[in-house]
Amino acid sequence: MQSAPGQAPHDLDPLIERIRDAAARGVPLCIRGGGTKDFLGGTIEGELLDLRELAGIVSYEPSELVVTVRAGTPLAQLEALLAQQGQCLPFEPPRHDAVAEGAPLAGTVGGMVAAGLSGPARASVGSVRDYVLGAGLINGRGEHLAFGGTVMKNVAGYDVSRVLAGSMGVLGVITEVSLKVLPVAPAEATLAFACNQTEALRRLNAWGGQPLPLNASCWGEQDGQGWLLLRLRGATAAVEAACRQLGGDRPEAAQAAASWTALRDMQLPFFALAPGQELWRASLPQTAPALAFDAPPPLVEWHGGQRWYVLQAGQGRRLQDLAVSVGGRATRFARAPGEAQDAAPALSLDSLDPPLRRIHEALKREFDPQGIFNRGRLLGGL
Repeated sequence: MQSAPGQAPHDLDPLIERIRDAAARGVPLCIRGGGTKDFLGGTIEGELLDLRELAGIVSYEPSELVVTVRAGTPLAQLEALLAQQGQCLPFEPPRHDAVAEGAPLAGTVGGMVAAGLSGPARASVGSVRDYVLGAGLINGRGEHLAFGGTVMKNVAGYDVSRVLAGSMGVLGVITEVSLKVLPVAPAEATLAFACNQTEALRRLNAWGGQPLPLNASCWGEQDGQGWLLLRLRGATAAVEAACRQLGGDRPEAAQAAASWTALRDMQLPFFALAPGQELWRASLPQTAPALAFDAPPPLVEWHGGQRWYVLQAGQGRRLQDLAVSVGGRATRFARAPGEAQDAAPALSLDSLDPPLRRIHEALKREFDPQGIFNRGRLLGGL
């Protein structure tokens, strides 16, 4: 049963009291679900607030394409439930599952929303925030608030539930979320083309203007040879017609699926950082040309809109300047394992335009007036 706005289920009482106590003492809280995204942003201050016990499916209506789930629910559990009904989260949330101190770390639904990360299909189907219909939140005053709902056309004015996507926990504790889900596409195929980065971008731009069932793309180099992978999803007739039109090689389905999963979860060899290396993420217009940059070739996703670079320390400033010159931006996403992650600008507010920054700061003051949630996660004052 869902709670009415401001009316918290009784089992949230201990959590609410913990937050009120922390606010009264001025003690910051470190919100954590599975802990798989601890590498993002700055070093978090405060006492640990573990949300893994806040788990479970609240409601699921397959015929309505809506599921409501508590924030601490493992993402894998939700996806398994949806798969039983032939449904999915189309934006393919990455799983940064890992092992720390001998114990497995598994991502949660709340962490998925708070991080706001999307997988290979993002450019074709939308991002996490596009699928958030509603959410429950405990703010810094210890008030349980509910936003949105469980249908698409239910929002008038400012949609706070979607603001939570990518907020990294600085606005409050997400207790549950309602998500739009979609049926799994009836057909899928992957095509492979040998080409360099410039040719890959040219082809993607040309195909983007055609009625093709494009779902995801990835270009990268392997042993000096560039390869463009293109995933098609949709009606069987549309996918087969596109395969005949586009040509290319067609990898075996299981092999292709494993490659896309490894890309989604950043498990490809490309993402294995050596000591002293940094992973940078460039968000660019899809039509931007290949950047003239003295660095190893990038890995290109989202039909050219997302490009990953593995750089040596100190090279990032040049990449940032190049990204800005073509209408985009570049930020450091991660450092090599074992190296300090503090001061990573991937979650910095310092680069925002002043009006947008003022909005971020006003939201923070309204939801967390004592500044107790995930202090230090977003650099630049939040």
